[in-house]
Amino acid sequence: MGKPTGFFEYDRRGNPGRPPLERILHWNEFHPMLPEEERRRQAARCMECGVPFCQSGVQLAGMFTGCPLHNLVPEWNDLIYTGNLDQALRRLCKTNSFPEFTGRVCPALCEAACTCGLNGEPVTVKENELAVIEAGFASGAVVPQPPQVRTEKRVAVVGSGPAGLAAAQQLNRRGHTVTVFEREDRVGGLLMYGIPNMKLEKRIVRRRVDLMAAEGVEFRTHCDVGRGLPAQQLMEDYDAVILCCGAKKPRSLPAAEGVQGAYFAVDYLTAATRALLEAAPPINAAGKDVVVVGGGDTGNDCVGTAVRQGCRSVVQLEMLPKLPDTRTGDNPWPQWPRVCKTDYGQEEAIAVFGADPRRWQTTVKECRTDESGALSSVVTVRLESQEENGKTVMAEVPGSEEELPCQLLLVAAGFLGPEDCAPDAFGLARDGRSNVSTAPGRYATDVDKVFAAGDMRRGQSLVVWAIAEGRGAAREVDEYLMGYTNLD
Repeated sequence: MGKPTGFFEYDRRGNPGRPPLERILHWNEFHPMLPEEERRRQAARCMECGVPFCQSGVQLAGMFTGCPLHNLVPEWNDLIYTGNLDQALRRLCKTNSFPEFTGRVCPALCEAACTCGLNGEPVTVKENELAVIEAGFASGAVVPQPPQVRTEKRVAVVGSGPAGLAAAQQLNRRGHTVTVFEREDRVGGLLMYGIPNMKLEKRIVRRRVDLMAAEGVEFRTHCDVGRGLPAQQLMEDYDAVILCCGAKKPRSLPAAEGVQGAYFAVDYLTAATRALLEAAPPINAAGKDVVVVGGGDTGNDCVGTAVRQGCRSVVQLEMLPKLPDTRTGDNPWPQWPRVCKTDYGQEEAIAVFGADPRRWQTTVKECRTDESGALSSVVTVRLESQEENGKTVMAEVPGSEEELPCQLLLVAAGFLGPEDCAPDAFGLARDGRSNVSTAPGRYATDVDKVFAAGDMRRGQSLVVWAIAEGRGAAREVDEYLMGYTNLD
Protein backbone atom coordinates (compact mmCIF):
# COMPACT_ATOMS: atom_id res chain seq x y z
CA MET A 1 0.00 0.00 0.00
CA GLY A 2 1.71 3.16 -1.22
CA LYS A 3 0.08 5.65 1.15
CA PRO A 4 -1.51 4.07 4.23
CA THR A 5 -2.94 7.40 5.36
CA GLY A 6 -3.91 8.70 1.91
CA PHE A 7 -7.65 8.39 2.47
CA PHE A 8 -7.24 10.55 5.61
CA GLU A 9 -5.03 13.17 4.01
CA TYR A 10 -6.63 13.79 0.62
CA ASP A 11 -10.17 14.71 -0.35
CA ARG A 12 -11.79 13.30 -3.45
CA ARG A 13 -11.22 15.47 -6.50
CA GLY A 14 -12.60 14.51 -9.88
CA ASN A 15 -11.77 15.64 -13.38
CA PRO A 16 -13.24 19.13 -13.71
CA GLY A 17 -16.21 19.64 -16.02
CA ARG A 18 -16.41 22.60 -18.34
CA PRO A 19 -19.25 25.00 -17.40
CA PRO A 20 -22.58 23.97 -19.02
CA LEU A 21 -23.02 27.19 -21.01
CA GLU A 22 -19.52 26.74 -22.44
CA ARG A 23 -19.66 23.05 -23.31
CA ILE A 24 -23.03 23.18 -25.11
CA LEU A 25 -21.33 25.24 -27.83
CA HIS A 26 -19.52 22.12 -29.10
CA TRP A 27 -19.86 18.32 -29.31
CA ASN A 28 -16.52 17.39 -27.77
CA GLU A 29 -15.76 15.77 -24.43
CA PHE A 30 -15.64 18.31 -21.63
CA HIS A 31 -13.77 16.74 -18.69
CA PRO A 32 -10.06 17.59 -18.93
CA MET A 33 -7.66 15.36 -17.00
CA LEU A 34 -6.21 16.24 -13.63
CA PRO A 35 -2.44 16.90 -13.53
CA GLU A 36 -0.34 13.81 -12.86
CA GLU A 37 0.60 14.92 -9.35
CA GLU A 38 -3.06 15.30 -8.36
CA ARG A 39 -3.92 11.98 -10.00
CA ARG A 40 -1.32 10.29 -7.82
CA ARG A 41 -2.96 11.82 -4.75
CA GLN A 42 -6.31 10.48 -5.84
CA ALA A 43 -4.84 7.01 -6.27
CA ALA A 44 -3.25 7.34 -2.83
CA ARG A 45 -6.76 7.48 -1.35
CA CYS A 46 -7.21 3.78 -2.18
CA MET A 47 -7.18 1.80 1.08
CA GLU A 48 -6.05 -1.45 -0.58
CA CYS A 49 -8.72 -3.23 1.46
CA GLY A 50 -8.29 -6.78 2.64
CA VAL A 51 -11.60 -7.48 0.91
CA PRO A 52 -11.72 -5.18 -2.14
CA PHE A 53 -15.44 -4.80 -2.75
CA CYS A 54 -14.63 -2.50 -5.70
CA GLN A 55 -13.62 -5.49 -7.83
CA SER A 56 -16.26 -7.91 -6.56
CA GLY A 57 -18.97 -7.65 -9.23
CA VAL A 58 -21.66 -9.26 -7.07
CA GLN A 59 -25.42 -8.93 -6.87
CA LEU A 60 -26.86 -7.40 -3.72
CA ALA A 61 -30.56 -6.63 -3.22
CA GLY A 62 -31.26 -7.29 -6.88
CA MET A 63 -28.58 -4.92 -8.18
CA PHE A 64 -24.92 -5.37 -9.06
CA THR A 65 -22.16 -3.58 -7.21
CA GLY A 66 -18.44 -3.76 -7.82
CA CYS A 67 -16.73 -4.21 -11.19
CA PRO A 68 -18.13 -7.01 -13.41
CA LEU A 69 -14.67 -7.30 -15.00
CA HIS A 70 -13.08 -7.80 -11.57
CA ASN A 71 -10.51 -5.14 -12.37
CA LEU A 72 -7.48 -5.27 -10.08
CA VAL A 73 -8.30 -1.84 -8.70
CA PRO A 74 -6.10 -1.72 -5.55
CA GLU A 75 -3.09 -2.97 -7.52
CA TRP A 76 -3.11 -0.31 -10.20
CA ASN A 77 -4.13 2.44 -7.80
CA ASP A 78 -0.97 1.68 -5.83
CA LEU A 79 1.04 1.67 -9.07
CA ILE A 80 -0.39 5.05 -10.06
CA TYR A 81 0.57 6.46 -6.67
CA THR A 82 4.15 5.19 -7.00
CA GLY A 83 4.40 6.50 -10.56
CA ASN A 84 4.70 3.11 -12.25
CA LEU A 85 2.19 3.74 -15.03
CA ASP A 86 3.57 1.11 -17.40
CA GLN A 87 2.94 -1.65 -14.86
CA ALA A 88 -0.41 -0.09 -13.96
CA LEU A 89 -1.35 -0.31 -17.64
CA ARG A 90 -0.43 -4.00 -17.79
CA ARG A 91 -2.50 -4.81 -14.69
CA LEU A 92 -5.45 -2.79 -15.97
CA CYS A 93 -5.46 -4.37 -19.42
CA LYS A 94 -5.23 -7.86 -17.93
CA THR A 95 -8.93 -7.70 -17.08
CA ASN A 96 -10.34 -4.85 -19.16
CA SER A 97 -10.20 -4.91 -22.94
CA PHE A 98 -11.19 -1.27 -23.39
CA PRO A 99 -10.47 0.99 -20.39
CA GLU A 100 -10.77 4.03 -22.66
CA PHE A 101 -14.48 3.23 -23.06
CA THR A 102 -15.36 2.28 -19.49
CA GLY A 103 -13.28 5.17 -18.16
CA ARG A 104 -15.64 7.50 -20.01
CA VAL A 105 -19.12 5.97 -20.01
CA CYS A 106 -19.29 3.43 -17.17
CA PRO A 107 -21.49 4.43 -14.18
CA ALA A 108 -18.63 3.18 -11.97
CA LEU A 109 -20.04 0.20 -10.10
CA CYS A 110 -16.55 -0.05 -8.60
CA GLU A 111 -16.93 3.30 -6.87
CA ALA A 112 -20.33 2.39 -5.47
CA ALA A 113 -18.61 -0.47 -3.64
CA CYS A 114 -15.47 1.44 -2.61
CA THR A 115 -14.82 1.15 1.13
CA CYS A 116 -13.95 4.85 1.28
CA GLY A 117 -17.55 5.49 0.32
CA LEU A 118 -18.85 3.88 3.50
CA ASN A 119 -18.12 6.99 5.56
CA GLY A 120 -17.03 9.49 2.94
CA GLU A 121 -16.31 9.89 -0.77
CA PRO A 122 -15.15 6.88 -2.82
CA VAL A 123 -11.87 6.78 -4.71
CA THR A 124 -11.96 8.18 -8.26
CA VAL A 125 -11.50 4.68 -9.67
CA LYS A 126 -13.10 5.38 -13.05
CA GLU A 127 -11.01 8.47 -13.73
CA ASN A 128 -7.84 6.76 -12.46
CA GLU A 129 -8.51 4.00 -14.97
CA LEU A 130 -8.96 6.51 -17.77
CA ALA A 131 -5.74 8.30 -16.81
CA VAL A 132 -3.77 5.05 -17.03
CA ILE A 133 -5.00 4.03 -20.47
CA GLU A 134 -4.71 7.52 -21.97
CA ALA A 135 -1.18 7.84 -20.60
CA GLY A 136 -0.45 4.50 -22.26
CA PHE A 137 -1.70 5.72 -25.63
CA ALA A 138 0.16 9.03 -25.26
CA SER A 139 3.48 7.35 -24.42
CA GLY A 140 3.22 4.73 -27.15
CA ALA A 141 2.91 1.88 -24.65
CA VAL A 142 -0.39 0.74 -26.19
CA VAL A 143 0.66 -1.06 -29.35
CA PRO A 144 -0.83 -3.79 -31.55
CA GLN A 145 -0.47 -7.29 -30.10
CA PRO A 146 -0.85 -9.70 -33.02
CA PRO A 147 -0.52 -13.37 -32.14
CA GLN A 148 2.80 -15.04 -32.81
CA VAL A 149 1.11 -18.26 -33.93
CA ARG A 150 -2.18 -18.69 -35.76
CA THR A 151 -4.50 -21.63 -35.25
CA GLU A 152 -6.47 -22.98 -38.16
CA LYS A 153 -9.77 -21.95 -36.55
CA ARG A 154 -12.01 -19.23 -37.97
CA VAL A 155 -14.53 -17.30 -35.89
CA ALA A 156 -17.30 -14.96 -37.05
CA VAL A 157 -18.43 -12.24 -34.66
CA VAL A 158 -21.74 -10.61 -35.60
CA GLY A 159 -22.00 -7.11 -34.16
CA SER A 160 -19.20 -4.67 -33.37
CA GLY A 161 -20.41 -3.17 -30.12
CA PRO A 162 -18.40 -3.59 -26.91
CA ALA A 163 -19.30 -7.28 -26.54
CA GLY A 164 -18.36 -8.13 -30.11
CA LEU A 165 -15.14 -6.14 -29.99
CA ALA A 166 -14.10 -7.73 -26.69
CA ALA A 167 -14.75 -11.26 -27.99
CA ALA A 168 -12.91 -10.50 -31.23
CA GLN A 169 -9.90 -9.02 -29.45
CA GLN A 170 -9.48 -11.99 -27.12
CA LEU A 171 -9.94 -14.69 -29.76
CA ASN A 172 -7.65 -12.94 -32.23
CA ARG A 173 -4.88 -12.60 -29.65
CA ARG A 174 -5.33 -16.30 -28.91
CA GLY A 175 -4.45 -16.98 -32.54
CA HIS A 176 -7.81 -17.65 -34.15
CA THR A 177 -8.73 -15.86 -37.36
CA VAL A 178 -11.56 -13.48 -36.51
CA THR A 179 -13.94 -11.59 -38.78
CA VAL A 180 -16.36 -9.03 -37.34
CA PHE A 181 -19.54 -8.35 -39.29
CA GLU A 182 -21.30 -5.00 -38.77
CA ARG A 183 -24.50 -3.96 -40.53
CA GLU A 184 -23.86 -0.22 -40.16
CA ASP A 185 -21.39 1.83 -42.20
CA ARG A 186 -18.97 2.21 -39.28
CA VAL A 187 -17.62 -0.19 -36.67
CA GLY A 188 -18.50 0.30 -33.00
CA GLY A 189 -22.16 -0.52 -32.49
CA LEU A 190 -23.63 1.53 -29.65
CA LEU A 191 -20.17 2.97 -28.97
CA MET A 192 -20.34 4.64 -32.37
CA TYR A 193 -24.01 5.52 -32.77
CA GLY A 194 -25.71 4.98 -29.40
CA ILE A 195 -23.52 7.22 -27.22
CA PRO A 196 -23.22 10.93 -28.09
CA ASN A 197 -19.87 12.36 -29.08
CA MET A 198 -19.63 14.58 -25.97
CA LYS A 199 -19.58 11.42 -23.82
CA LEU A 200 -17.39 9.32 -26.09
CA GLU A 201 -15.63 10.99 -29.00
CA LYS A 202 -15.72 8.78 -32.07
CA ARG A 203 -12.01 9.21 -32.65
CA ILE A 204 -11.56 7.12 -29.48
CA VAL A 205 -13.62 4.30 -30.98
CA ARG A 206 -11.76 4.50 -34.29
CA ARG A 207 -8.42 4.46 -32.47
CA ARG A 208 -9.24 1.10 -30.87
CA VAL A 209 -10.73 -0.37 -34.05
CA ASP A 210 -7.59 0.62 -35.98
CA LEU A 211 -5.47 -1.03 -33.29
CA MET A 212 -7.46 -4.26 -33.54
CA ALA A 213 -7.22 -4.20 -37.33
CA ALA A 214 -3.43 -3.90 -36.98
CA GLU A 215 -3.56 -6.99 -34.75
CA GLY A 216 -5.25 -8.95 -37.51
CA VAL A 217 -8.99 -8.64 -36.87
CA GLU A 218 -10.95 -8.25 -40.10
CA PHE A 219 -13.92 -5.86 -40.07
CA ARG A 220 -16.70 -6.00 -42.64
CA THR A 221 -19.31 -3.25 -42.61
CA HIS A 222 -22.67 -3.12 -44.43
CA CYS A 223 -23.15 -6.81 -43.60
CA ASP A 224 -26.65 -7.45 -42.30
CA VAL A 225 -26.53 -11.06 -41.14
CA GLY A 226 -29.87 -12.78 -41.58
CA ARG A 227 -30.95 -10.40 -44.33
CA GLY A 228 -28.29 -9.55 -46.90
CA LEU A 229 -25.84 -12.13 -45.56
CA PRO A 230 -27.36 -15.59 -44.98
CA ALA A 231 -26.75 -17.21 -41.61
CA GLN A 232 -26.05 -20.49 -43.37
CA GLN A 233 -23.05 -18.94 -45.10
CA LEU A 234 -21.45 -18.12 -41.76
CA MET A 235 -22.21 -21.61 -40.48
CA GLU A 236 -20.42 -23.10 -43.48
CA ASP A 237 -17.46 -20.72 -43.57
CA TYR A 238 -16.58 -20.49 -39.86
CA ASP A 239 -15.82 -22.88 -37.03
CA ALA A 240 -17.79 -20.80 -34.52
CA VAL A 241 -20.19 -17.87 -34.65
CA ILE A 242 -20.70 -15.38 -31.82
CA LEU A 243 -23.80 -13.20 -31.99
CA CYS A 244 -23.36 -9.82 -30.28
CA CYS A 245 -26.20 -7.94 -31.95
CA GLY A 246 -27.41 -5.99 -28.93
CA ALA A 247 -30.94 -5.41 -27.66
CA LYS A 248 -32.09 -2.75 -30.10
CA LYS A 249 -35.83 -3.42 -30.18
CA PRO A 250 -37.17 -0.22 -28.57
CA ARG A 251 -40.12 -0.13 -26.21
CA SER A 252 -42.83 1.85 -27.96
CA LEU A 253 -45.10 4.56 -26.62
CA PRO A 254 -48.63 3.82 -27.87
CA ALA A 255 -49.63 7.48 -27.99
CA ALA A 256 -46.69 8.31 -30.27
CA GLU A 257 -47.05 5.52 -32.84
CA GLY A 258 -47.26 6.86 -36.39
CA VAL A 259 -47.02 10.50 -35.29
CA GLN A 260 -44.99 12.84 -37.51
CA GLY A 261 -42.39 14.36 -35.19
CA ALA A 262 -42.09 11.39 -32.80
CA TYR A 263 -38.91 9.30 -32.90
CA PHE A 264 -37.20 6.59 -30.94
CA ALA A 265 -34.23 7.93 -29.01
CA VAL A 266 -31.77 5.56 -30.69
CA ASP A 267 -32.74 6.91 -34.13
CA TYR A 268 -32.41 10.48 -32.93
CA LEU A 269 -28.98 9.94 -31.37
CA THR A 270 -27.77 8.01 -34.41
CA ALA A 271 -28.82 10.81 -36.73
CA ALA A 272 -27.10 13.39 -34.53
CA THR A 273 -23.82 11.45 -34.63
CA ARG A 274 -24.04 10.90 -38.38
CA ALA A 275 -24.47 14.66 -38.84
CA LEU A 276 -21.14 15.17 -37.02
CA LEU A 277 -19.29 12.52 -39.01
CA GLU A 278 -20.62 13.25 -42.48
CA ALA A 279 -22.96 15.53 -44.42
CA ALA A 280 -26.07 13.80 -43.13
CA PRO A 281 -29.22 15.65 -42.00
CA PRO A 282 -29.93 15.31 -38.28
CA ILE A 283 -33.33 14.95 -36.67
CA ASN A 284 -33.07 18.54 -35.60
CA ALA A 285 -34.38 19.98 -32.33
CA ALA A 286 -33.43 23.55 -33.28
CA GLY A 287 -36.19 25.98 -32.37
CA LYS A 288 -38.50 23.21 -31.19
CA ASP A 289 -40.19 22.32 -27.94
CA VAL A 290 -38.82 18.88 -27.08
CA VAL A 291 -40.35 16.24 -24.82
CA VAL A 292 -38.26 13.20 -23.87
CA VAL A 293 -40.04 10.15 -22.47
CA GLY A 294 -37.62 8.19 -20.29
CA GLY A 295 -35.52 9.17 -17.30
CA GLY A 296 -32.46 6.97 -17.84
CA ASP A 297 -29.07 7.56 -19.43
CA THR A 298 -30.48 7.54 -22.96
CA GLY A 299 -33.10 10.11 -22.02
CA ASN A 300 -30.39 12.31 -20.52
CA ASP A 301 -28.34 11.96 -23.72
CA CYS A 302 -31.37 13.15 -25.68
CA VAL A 303 -31.67 16.19 -23.41
CA GLY A 304 -28.00 17.10 -23.88
CA THR A 305 -28.24 16.61 -27.63
CA ALA A 306 -31.40 18.71 -27.95
CA VAL A 307 -29.83 21.53 -25.94
CA ARG A 308 -26.78 21.54 -28.24
CA GLN A 309 -29.02 21.62 -31.29
CA GLY A 310 -30.71 24.75 -29.95
CA CYS A 311 -34.12 23.54 -28.79
CA ARG A 312 -36.64 26.12 -27.59
CA SER A 313 -37.50 24.08 -24.50
CA VAL A 314 -37.00 20.55 -23.19
CA VAL A 315 -39.00 18.44 -20.74
CA GLN A 316 -37.94 14.96 -19.60
CA LEU A 317 -40.64 12.60 -18.29
CA GLU A 318 -40.06 9.66 -15.95
CA MET A 319 -42.83 7.21 -15.09
CA LEU A 320 -41.38 6.24 -11.71
CA PRO A 321 -41.19 8.35 -8.54
CA LYS A 322 -38.15 10.51 -7.85
CA LEU A 323 -35.45 8.66 -5.96
CA PRO A 324 -34.18 10.11 -2.66
CA ASP A 325 -31.27 12.53 -2.78
CA THR A 326 -29.28 10.45 -0.26
CA ARG A 327 -29.19 6.77 0.70
CA THR A 328 -32.03 5.49 2.81
CA GLY A 329 -31.68 2.98 5.62
CA ASP A 330 -32.78 0.07 3.44
CA ASN A 331 -30.08 0.82 0.85
CA PRO A 332 -26.79 0.50 2.78
CA TRP A 333 -23.25 0.36 1.40
CA PRO A 334 -22.00 -1.58 -0.58
CA GLN A 335 -25.30 -1.90 -2.45
CA TRP A 336 -25.68 0.21 -5.56
CA PRO A 337 -26.93 3.60 -4.29
CA ARG A 338 -30.56 4.17 -5.29
CA VAL A 339 -30.36 7.96 -5.24
CA CYS A 340 -31.38 10.77 -7.59
CA LYS A 341 -28.53 11.98 -9.75
CA THR A 342 -28.42 15.03 -11.99
CA ASP A 343 -26.45 14.14 -15.12
CA TYR A 344 -24.73 16.35 -17.67
CA GLY A 345 -27.74 16.85 -19.95
CA GLN A 346 -29.97 17.88 -17.08
CA GLU A 347 -27.26 20.24 -15.79
CA GLU A 348 -27.13 21.87 -19.20
CA ALA A 349 -30.91 22.23 -19.45
CA ILE A 350 -30.95 23.84 -16.00
CA ALA A 351 -28.23 26.29 -17.08
CA VAL A 352 -30.04 27.23 -20.29
CA PHE A 353 -33.68 27.25 -19.17
CA GLY A 354 -33.36 27.88 -15.44
CA ALA A 355 -35.21 24.78 -14.24
CA ASP A 356 -34.75 21.03 -13.97
CA PRO A 357 -36.29 19.46 -17.10
CA ARG A 358 -37.43 16.34 -15.26
CA ARG A 359 -41.00 15.51 -14.25
CA TRP A 360 -41.46 12.30 -12.31
CA GLN A 361 -44.47 9.97 -12.29
CA THR A 362 -45.59 11.39 -15.61
CA THR A 363 -46.04 10.06 -19.13
CA VAL A 364 -47.53 11.07 -22.49
CA LYS A 365 -51.19 10.15 -22.88
CA GLU A 366 -51.97 11.80 -26.21
CA CYS A 367 -50.21 13.46 -29.14
CA ARG A 368 -51.88 16.36 -30.94
CA THR A 369 -51.05 17.52 -34.44
CA ASP A 370 -51.60 20.62 -36.57
CA GLU A 371 -53.43 20.93 -39.91
CA SER A 372 -50.49 19.40 -41.77
CA GLY A 373 -50.37 16.36 -39.47
CA ALA A 374 -47.17 17.44 -37.71
CA LEU A 375 -46.84 17.11 -33.96
CA SER A 376 -47.78 20.32 -32.14
CA SER A 377 -48.33 19.31 -28.50
CA VAL A 378 -48.60 16.39 -26.12
CA VAL A 379 -51.00 15.70 -23.28
CA THR A 380 -49.25 14.35 -20.20
CA VAL A 381 -50.81 12.59 -17.26
CA ARG A 382 -49.62 12.00 -13.72
CA LEU A 383 -49.13 8.44 -12.47
CA GLU A 384 -49.40 6.80 -9.07
CA SER A 385 -48.51 3.32 -7.89
CA GLN A 386 -51.31 0.83 -7.30
CA GLU A 387 -51.52 -2.86 -6.50
CA GLU A 388 -53.08 -5.03 -9.20
CA ASN A 389 -53.13 -8.82 -8.90
CA GLY A 390 -50.27 -8.70 -6.43
CA LYS A 391 -48.11 -6.46 -8.63
CA THR A 392 -47.28 -2.77 -8.35
CA VAL A 393 -48.31 -0.82 -11.45
CA MET A 394 -48.28 2.86 -12.35
CA ALA A 395 -51.87 4.02 -12.99
CA GLU A 396 -53.15 7.34 -14.31
CA VAL A 397 -54.35 9.96 -11.86
CA PRO A 398 -57.78 11.15 -13.09
CA GLY A 399 -57.92 14.82 -13.93
CA SER A 400 -54.12 15.30 -13.93
CA GLU A 401 -53.80 15.87 -17.68
CA GLU A 402 -51.65 18.78 -18.88
CA GLU A 403 -50.93 19.96 -22.41
CA LEU A 404 -47.33 20.82 -23.31
CA PRO A 405 -46.12 22.38 -26.56
CA CYS A 406 -44.09 19.79 -28.44
CA GLN A 407 -42.84 19.53 -32.01
CA LEU A 408 -40.28 16.80 -31.28
CA LEU A 409 -41.10 13.80 -29.10
CA LEU A 410 -38.27 11.41 -28.25
CA VAL A 411 -39.10 7.98 -26.85
CA ALA A 412 -36.31 6.70 -24.60
CA ALA A 413 -38.35 4.11 -22.70
CA GLY A 414 -35.84 1.27 -22.86
CA PHE A 415 -35.56 -1.83 -25.01
CA LEU A 416 -37.49 -5.09 -25.22
CA GLY A 417 -34.66 -7.33 -26.41
CA PRO A 418 -32.79 -8.17 -29.60
CA GLU A 419 -34.25 -7.61 -33.02
CA ASP A 420 -35.62 -10.83 -34.47
CA CYS A 421 -33.66 -11.08 -37.69
CA ALA A 422 -30.38 -12.66 -36.55
CA PRO A 423 -31.78 -15.01 -33.86
CA ASP A 424 -34.50 -16.21 -36.21
CA ALA A 425 -32.03 -16.70 -39.07
CA PHE A 426 -30.00 -19.09 -36.89
CA GLY A 427 -33.12 -20.69 -35.40
CA LEU A 428 -32.19 -19.88 -31.81
CA ALA A 429 -34.35 -20.43 -28.74
CA ARG A 430 -35.41 -17.39 -26.72
CA ASP A 431 -36.07 -16.88 -23.03
CA GLY A 432 -39.13 -15.27 -21.48
CA ARG A 433 -37.76 -11.78 -22.15
CA SER A 434 -37.09 -12.59 -25.86
CA ASN A 435 -33.30 -12.68 -25.29
CA VAL A 436 -31.27 -15.46 -26.88
CA SER A 437 -31.42 -18.38 -24.48
CA THR A 438 -28.29 -19.96 -23.00
CA ALA A 439 -27.58 -21.96 -19.87
CA PRO A 440 -26.95 -19.79 -16.77
CA GLY A 441 -23.43 -18.39 -16.88
CA ARG A 442 -22.81 -19.88 -20.31
CA TYR A 443 -22.79 -18.49 -23.84
CA ALA A 444 -23.52 -21.50 -26.07
CA THR A 445 -26.96 -21.43 -27.67
CA ASP A 446 -29.10 -24.46 -28.49
CA VAL A 447 -27.56 -24.50 -32.01
CA ASP A 448 -24.15 -26.12 -32.29
CA LYS A 449 -21.20 -23.73 -32.72
CA VAL A 450 -23.40 -20.65 -32.29
CA PHE A 451 -22.81 -18.50 -29.19
CA ALA A 452 -24.40 -15.30 -27.92
CA ALA A 453 -23.06 -12.52 -25.70
CA GLY A 454 -23.87 -9.02 -24.55
CA ASP A 455 -27.27 -7.39 -24.46
CA MET A 456 -28.89 -9.92 -26.77
CA ARG A 457 -28.16 -12.61 -24.17
CA ARG A 458 -28.59 -10.74 -20.85
CA GLY A 459 -30.86 -7.87 -21.90
CA GLN A 460 -30.17 -4.14 -22.04
CA SER A 461 -27.22 -3.40 -19.80
CA LEU A 462 -23.95 -1.47 -19.44
CA VAL A 463 -20.84 -1.22 -21.60
CA VAL A 464 -18.79 -2.81 -18.81
CA TRP A 465 -21.14 -5.79 -18.73
CA ALA A 466 -20.94 -6.10 -22.52
CA ILE A 467 -17.13 -6.27 -22.32
CA ALA A 468 -17.36 -8.89 -19.57
CA GLU A 469 -19.82 -10.88 -21.70
CA GLY A 470 -17.59 -10.70 -24.76
CA ARG A 471 -14.57 -11.90 -22.82
CA GLY A 472 -16.60 -14.70 -21.24
CA ALA A 473 -17.90 -15.82 -24.63
CA ALA A 474 -14.35 -15.78 -26.00
CA ARG A 475 -13.18 -18.14 -23.27
CA GLU A 476 -16.04 -20.53 -23.96
CA VAL A 477 -15.52 -20.44 -27.73
CA ASP A 478 -11.79 -21.00 -27.32
CA GLU A 479 -12.46 -24.05 -25.17
CA TYR A 480 -15.01 -25.28 -27.71
CA LEU A 481 -12.47 -24.96 -30.54
CA MET A 482 -9.33 -26.16 -28.77
CA GLY A 483 -10.51 -28.38 -25.94
CA TYR A 484 -9.02 -26.04 -23.35
CA THR A 485 -8.49 -22.31 -22.89
CA ASN A 486 -5.81 -20.05 -21.45
CA LEU A 487 -7.75 -16.83 -21.94
CA ASP A 488 -8.32 -14.60 -18.89
